[in-house]
Amino acid sequence: MKASSSKVLIVAGEESGDLYGAELLRRVREIQPGFTFYGIGGRRMRAAGLECLYPAEPLAVVGLPGLSELRLLREAWHRLAKFLREGCPRAAVLIDFPGFNLRLAKLCRKLGIPVFYYIAPQVWAWHRSRLRILRKTVDLLAVVLPFEKEFFEQEGIRAVFVGHPLVDLVRPALSRETFFEIAGLNPHHPLLGIFPGSRRSEVERLLPVFAKTYEILKRDHPRLQAVVVKAPGLPKTLLWEDLERRIKVLEGYQHEVLQHAEAALLASGTITLEAALLETPMVAAYRLPALAYLLARILVKVPYITLPNLILGEGVVPEFIQGGVQPEALAGALRPYLFETHIRKETRRKLARVKELLGGKGASWRVAELLVDFLRSISPPEPLPSSASATH
Repeated sequence: MKASSSKVLIVAGEESGDLYGAELLRRVREIQPGFTFYGIGGRRMRAAGLECLYPAEPLAVVGLPGLSELRLLREAWHRLAKFLREGCPRAAVLIDFPGFNLRLAKLCRKLGIPVFYYIAPQVWAWHRSRLRILRKTVDLLAVVLPFEKEFFEQEGIRAVFVGHPLVDLVRPALSRETFFEIAGLNPHHPLLGIFPGSRRSEVERLLPVFAKTYEILKRDHPRLQAVVVKAPGLPKTLLWEDLERRIKVLEGYQHEVLQHAEAALLASGTITLEAALLETPMVAAYRLPALAYLLARILVKVPYITLPNLILGEGVVPEFIQGGVQPEALAGALRPYLFETHIRKETRRKLARVKELLGGKGASWRVAELLVDFLRSISPPEPLPSSASATH
């Protein structure tokens, strides 16, 4: 088989990785349109030109995967392994998704395929054993948090800080008046934005508690309004149908809700960083399956679970974990942000520092230029012998 220097493998297995991967693909096409990207991605990456070998949506797992999820991960793995053996890609671009991508990086190293890793595994927080894999398998690491470059370089891993792509991507399009009119809300009454997560299991653990939290606040403050943002792709289960009879549910308008809400109640994750970039006071919560939480307690080595707190180095965002995720506690933490103007203003001032620390606009361009330079520096691959094989 003739080697093709234009083929590149790219893998993103989660919603946020799909968002960043799509921006990366679009920018690379503008800089160097000759490369063709194959691999795993979601709807955004497919729309940006990904030649999809396996869709990302079934692979998003919180905690330990079940048997059905393991089967899907194994199926995706074998498709990628076949492409790596037979497709002769010039390089592999791995975006976040460390449980899968670090194993893939080891396979790439075995096959002599260079690895560019974007959105570093959070080994500074937990799972430090992964540092050895990164050191042995990753040729270049593009990091998005300001403290990561020094951390990884001290561990002997080549790293470049490109800034965070969300600085460009978080951009509400509608004024308060227009958004409230579209949503059927009163612009003169306070608004609570509710974000229960992007994965079904996550939503099932948090949404009933979040809804009860709003009911407690509404009881004491009848003018309070709420919008629950349903992530794209989530099935409309009985849980959602029941909720819609009591609270406004929107699919989309995520940044408008964050921009115009007095406060937000969030599942801890990328959404907390989006809220911080819009200076929205927030309360974050997270629940894991019992075994996954037990493992996390042993392994996690950082003082906070939310990115804004980690970036700022202080607990600006109230965090509630596992058994502490109770409606009364969440309501108590939200009240000052919703109804005390001076506390809300002070919190917004602190959150404004997050954007300053994330490197400014243009992160997707910077990482695309870095990737193109990396790809140009690589010699075209040689076809593997027909007897070559990759093992799981």
